[in-house]
Amino acid sequence: MRIAMPVIGGVLLFATVAVAVRAAPAETEPNIIEMRQTGYDLVQGTVTGIKEAVAAKADPKPYADGAAAIARWGKLIPLLFPKGSDTGNNTKAKPEIWSDRAGFEKAASNMNEAASKLSEIAKTGNVEGFAAQFKVLGDACGACHKQYRYRTS
Repeated sequence: MRIAMPVIGGVLLFATVAVAVRAAPAETEPNIIEMRQTGYDLVQGTVTGIKEAVAAKADPKPYADGAAAIARWGKLIPLLFPKGSDTGNNTKAKPEIWSDRAGFEKAASNMNEAASKLSEIAKTGNVEGFAAQFKVLGDACGACHKQYRYRTS
């Protein structure tokens, strides 16, 4: 009976959350611009940690998962910029994202490839290679920002 009580409690908690989520008003629908901005904030935090590791010439192995996450983000980027998501929420997206879709998708792919390679190098523990590939990733990010993102002050 002691085991059953936590299970029953968990089922009741799940049911309560499920009902609350289902009853949530429509304005709680996810906002695609907020989603992509949040993702970019998380990527920036990961990049900052990697940058500090590169500067300190630290063992890159602990940063392999972060680099892999950035690579996965690169695959998602085009999905987060559907038509009609060009205004609102203080977006910095330039119209070229939609008028040069192939170029934008290629830039996201370049980020994915650079971050994937960074993750693979991190796993080997190659400090110099990790630093060099981090620059490649930075260049890929910068190229996309230059073409498809308004500068922030």
